[in-house]
Parts: sequence; structure tokens; C-alpha cells
Amino acid sequence: MTTDFKTMTARLQRRFNKAITDYQLISDGDKVLVGLSGGKDSLFLLEMLAKRSRIYKPRFSVECVYVRMRNISYESDNGYLQSFADRLGVRLHIVETEFDPSTDRCKSPCFLCSWYRRKAIFELAQRIGCNKLALGHHNDDIIHTALMNLLFHGHLTSMRPLQPFDKMPLTIIRPLCLEHEADIIEYARHEGYQKQKKLCPYEHDSHRSDIARLYSQVEDITPEARYSIWHALGY
Repeated sequence: MTTDFKTMTARLQRRFNKAITDYQLISDGDKVLVGLSGGKDSLFLLEMLAKRSRIYKPRFSVECVYVRMRNISYESDNGYLQSFADRLGVRLHIVETEFDPSTDRCKSPCFLCSWYRRKAIFELAQRIGCNKLALGHHNDDIIHTALMNLLFHGHLTSMRPLQPFDKMPLTIIRPLCLEHEADIIEYARHEGYQKQKKLCPYEHDSHRSDIARLYSQVEDITPEARYSIWHALGY
């Protein structure tokens, strides 16, 4: 392990611990369900939470779920996900669902796919008694969402680190909210994370990649943009 990698790993761990503490994401007795997409972010999240759960305080348990969308070719190697979870001592649930984009033409296929995936995860979380749902959104994701909301909807809001639900005893947590994507990419490369198959026919419909390019240009102009936007969000 090189000195640079050790330094980056320490930075990732420090930001992860800061997010857990500053936003009070985990308490004693929590049962946390990690939503796996099969990508680097959710795999990294699962690894970090599994390791954190072995520390004495706070005491919490971790399980994970992968949702297979029957009508969309966007999936990971279930065998790899199972071995990854087994290595960490975490139980993996695999559930299936689907959606019909013709039933609601007012919503984009990306929105419908995300909604039905979330619905399947919410139902599993309640069925197995999880009170926290951990999602792998990192700092860049949150900032990109804020810019999308600002430019397309006229308000500066985004995904919150801690988001309780009113209608069910479940809270979404985002422990990677302070992590920079570049660090996660490097960590995943070094640790040999397996890339998922990404063949979604609707991927070109999303503006997120355009916003990511725009944000990269903004950072070239002012490297402090990340922290300014985060401060404006009030998190």
C-alpha cells in the first residue's frame, strides 16, 4: 500500500466518521439496510458500514439489498455481490420488480425505475425490521442534484444526509455525503471492485451527465465551489 493510498484511505475514513457524527446518522440499536446498485459507491458504503458496525459504539447491525429490474438490462453479477457481502459478514437480499413506462407518460422512465426500486426496498426494510436505509450518494451526487434543482426547477435543494419519513418508521441516511467521488473511484480501483453491467436504454434521457460536466467546469474556475454550494444548502 503506497503512502498516497494510505493518505486517501485515511481521508475517506475521516469524512465518513464525521458524517456519521455530525449528522447523527446512526444510533445504538439501529438496524441498517444498505441499498446496493452494484456500483462503486454502494459497494464502498457497504464496506464502510460493515466495518463500522464492528466498533463498540454505537452498536448497530447491517444488511443489504439488491433490486433486479426485470424489464431493464441494468444489473450486476449477483454472484459477485453475494461474495462481497459474505466477505463482510453481511446478509444480502435480492428482490425483483418492474415498471411499465407506458402507464405514466408524465414521468420519465428514470423516475419510474427509481421509484419502483425504492418501493421494493422500503417494503423489504419494513418486512425485516430495519429502521434506517443507507444510500450511496456522495458529495458530488448531492451537489449535482442541487444544481439540477436550481437550473431546472428554480430552487436550491438536494438530498439530505438524514431524511426521516412521516408515513413509515424508516429514515434514509447518506453516510457518504461528505465523500468526494474522485477518492471513491481511486479506492474502488485499488481494491478491485467489479464494475456492473450498465445497459439501460433510457440512460441518454438524463441531464445528470450534463450537470456533472458543467460542475467540473465550475470547479476549474473556482475550486472552492464545492464548499460554497454545500454551505448554501445549509447542511
